[in-house]
Amino acid sequence: MLITFSQKLAKKWEKMQQSGRKCTNFAISIKHIKMSYPVGQINCKLDSKGRLMMPSEFKEQLGIQASDGFVMRIGSGKFNKCLELYTRKDWDVLQDKLNNSLNPFNPVHQAVMRKFNDGTRIAKLDANGRLQIPKELIEEAHLIKDIVLTSVTTKMEIWDKALYKEELDGIDNELYLQILTDIK
Repeated sequence: MLITFSQKLAKKWEKMQQSGRKCTNFAISIKHIKMSYPVGQINCKLDSKGRLMMPSEFKEQLGIQASDGFVMRIGSGKFNKCLELYTRKDWDVLQDKLNNSLNPFNPVHQAVMRKFNDGTRIAKLDANGRLQIPKELIEEAHLIKDIVLTSVTTKMEIWDKALYKEELDGIDNELYLQILTDIK
């Protein structure tokens, strides 16, 4: 059985939680970060130079945040088939949470910080409203040409259209409904 980095980390966090160490605050508080993202999902295309035309609908919803630029990174864990896109403001809030929750002198915490920030890039919209996606991120997220830009609760995601459909088709409907029913 192959144990992933995130499974090892989860076990270490569980042990830390039992000991009462501060690291558990990160696992609990990160999901409570309030972020402002556009509502919706839009099918887009990457041009031959790896640029994505940011949909005007999203730019309008983001307002001035769109002109401040974005931070993009490969998705975490199971979702590493996509790019995560954060506004600069929300990325700074997230980094503050990491810095306040993780001890930079703890080797495990250092590994978490490195892993989380690995491959991160700053991106701005050009004068034509396009977002340049670096080639290595395009390759790592398996973006071909047809992509989906979608907004989730804490960030935006950029998916290859076929992989996004595969991801959604792979969700068990009964489990999906059960989870929604359990939300309080």
